[in-house]
Amino acid sequence: MASLRKNRTLFIDEEAFSALALLKAGLLYPVTALMNEAQMKEVSKTQLVNGISFPFPFIFSPGGSVNEAILSSAKQGEILDLICNNIKVGDICVDEIFTINPKERLLHMYGTDNAEHPGIISKYKRLGKYAISGEYNIEHNKFLLKKKKILEAKKNIDAKETTAIMMALNPLHRAHERLIRQTLESTDLLVIFLLRPYNDADLSYELREHVLSYFIDNFLPKNRVLIIPLETSYIFGGFNEIILDAIVAKNYGCDILKIGHNHAGANIYYNRNLDNTLLSQMQGIDITVDMTSQYVYCNECTTLVSTQTCPHGNHHHTSYASESILKLLKLGMLPPTVLIRKELSSIILTSLFPNRFENIEKLYNDLIPHTGLLESHSEHDLYIELIKLYQTTSLT
Repeated sequence: MASLRKNRTLFIDEEAFSALALLKAGLLYPVTALMNEAQMKEVSKTQLVNGISFPFPFIFSPGGSVNEAILSSAKQGEILDLICNNIKVGDICVDEIFTINPKERLLHMYGTDNAEHPGIISKYKRLGKYAISGEYNIEHNKFLLKKKKILEAKKNIDAKETTAIMMALNPLHRAHERLIRQTLESTDLLVIFLLRPYNDADLSYELREHVLSYFIDNFLPKNRVLIIPLETSYIFGGFNEIILDAIVAKNYGCDILKIGHNHAGANIYYNRNLDNTLLSQMQGIDITVDMTSQYVYCNECTTLVSTQTCPHGNHHHTSYASESILKLLKLGMLPPTVLIRKELSSIILTSLFPNRFENIEKLYNDLIPHTGLLESHSEHDLYIELIKLYQTTSLT
């Protein structure tokens, strides 16, 4: 007769679930399993797994008093269910339980345990003092479907070379457009890993994905560009982000990782004045890492230029600072089209300020040239036409 006893449970958050699913899908190779205590200590010293770079030990240490009580009494061979948001998402068979030092863990991941460092406090609270290793299962692993999607896209166009870019696009501006187009000139397939944090404090992931999809569908060869959401869990924090990005991109099937000048950790790994590239810092990761220049608008060149080729000083440059452009949008202001394409501004403002205008038809008919025929117009239409009026210069 089968036992009616239920498994005990570990409660995990979405970030921990994402990291476990990423590992289970084979996207963190050379790491293929949760590390035990001996492996944790070895990787802490060497930052290597089987001779391949991996910046910190990959361990599973769920925090909280309930989890710690379970782990402190768990026996080898016991099956523990994994619960996320009150739903069973998998299970783990206990192999080893061992204690960890959360401060040392954060030091390995972020290069500091300073509580003033962004994210350190929140990450410290979610780490437990016990870690568990053992074989585990994940139900409905979404990362496997994403891998299949990339394989199908490569097959459809017979791509010989695939390039990855990790982007937040918060918001998508003209410098992003230049980077994307420049990359497409030298690769068969471009995979844009759109970063999806667990605290959408700015533009939501859904809105950023909608804006990016609109741009791809209307202004790019869309069969050569693919959007893949990339959950930016705690493992991507700190100065190790570039190495993790390279590992994930490679395991997704990409040959090149393109990064911008302001990519987290880039200043540590790249110096234009020294023979010191990312490749020399990453052992055994078979992927080319290419850094792009910084783009600005120069009022002397009167176009978008690279700071490496523009002869004019910074005082002639308009920078593409995402935070400042986003601030204009959050205030309900239309950014100049030299900063962000008018169609994209319109989509964002329509989402941020729904039903903003009373009697939109009167506004439109009073302010915007039209055919004289009765037509219905949306807020999206009004924003685009207003931007066209802003660009009228005969009276300025």
